[in-house]
Amino acid sequence: MTRPIALVVAVADNGVIGGDNRLLWHLRTDLKRFRSLTLGRPVLMGRKTYDSIGRPLPGREIIVLTRDAGFAAPGVTVARDLPEALESAESAADRLGADSIMVAGGSDIFALTLPLATRIHLTRVEATPAGDRFFAPVDLQLFRETSREAHPAGPADDHPFVFIDYERRG
Repeated sequence: MTRPIALVVAVADNGVIGGDNRLLWHLRTDLKRFRSLTLGRPVLMGRKTYDSIGRPLPGREIIVLTRDAGFAAPGVTVARDLPEALESAESAADRLGADSIMVAGGSDIFALTLPLATRIHLTRVEATPAGDRFFAPVDLQLFRETSREAHPAGPADDHPFVFIDYERRG
């Protein structure tokens, strides 16, 4: 069975998703959403994204896609190319009884998986930070917006932001 692939990404108004291998904002509400979207599912990410987190995420099976032949981390599955990563994610989804495969970045992994994505869970961060990692341009003609939810800045959230969900057309 080939499961839907969903990208989970927070993107600033200028396309930035990070800098110096870290997030450039603190949005506790977005972190809670990320957790709820990924819990009980396989999560595919690149090595640098994994390094920025520093540990496996509880309640999820982590698949790290890397070209670094020496990379190993306890509690994660390592894949050397996208087909191997997707095969590992499908196997993990079988074990978890998951309905989809989640992609958590970084920029290279998003670019690789965007053509395969059936859903995008986007957090549009209303900020323009300087960064060195960007989200690949998305042809929104290929997707339809299914939900939108705006949030103001507040004590737990540095910036205003909007959750926007997209589903691939056809």
